[in-house]
Amino acid sequence: MTFSLYDATVANYLQILGAVDGLLTKSLAYFHEKGIDPAEVVEARLAADMLPLRFQVVSVAHHSRGAMEAAQNGLFVPSSGKPDLDYPALQALVSDARNELQALAPDAVNALVGRDVTFKLGERALPFTAEGFLMSFSLPNFFFHATTAYDILRHKGAPLGKRDFMGRLKLKA
Repeated sequence: MTFSLYDATVANYLQILGAVDGLLTKSLAYFHEKGIDPAEVVEARLAADMLPLRFQVVSVAHHSRGAMEAAQNGLFVPSSGKPDLDYPALQALVSDARNELQALAPDAVNALVGRDVTFKLGERALPFTAEGFLMSFSLPNFFFHATTAYDILRHKGAPLGKRDFMGRLKLKA
């Protein structure tokens, strides 16, 4: 069996998106139990100069589903952060990203190797191949924002651990 672009990207996105979905669900139950307003948590951050949980979760979706869209259409632009999303909307965003990624066929993803992708920020444009973009830009950002979301939820008291973050493991059958 060969290891493919699909295995390196979509399979990892799905594992961690499942974990983020679980983190949000488990944390919400804790917040309700402790009388913590989820609206407060959506705006929580670890440092004053850091973006809030809302941005972290939006970025998790953007650097997974959005990254695969960019690999298909050739253009990736940063997310707006969607400042209007509340806690349930963030949960739906993660669920929607998972559903869209689950619909991708491995052969279609693997066929993206070698395609051009441009990261555009204002006037700045960075050229990538699809695999270079996904492996050196998208995946590191995806894991960074998933970890930061986890850290913010933990900081707010949610009873989460490493196993919650890792999600469903790909065990040998």
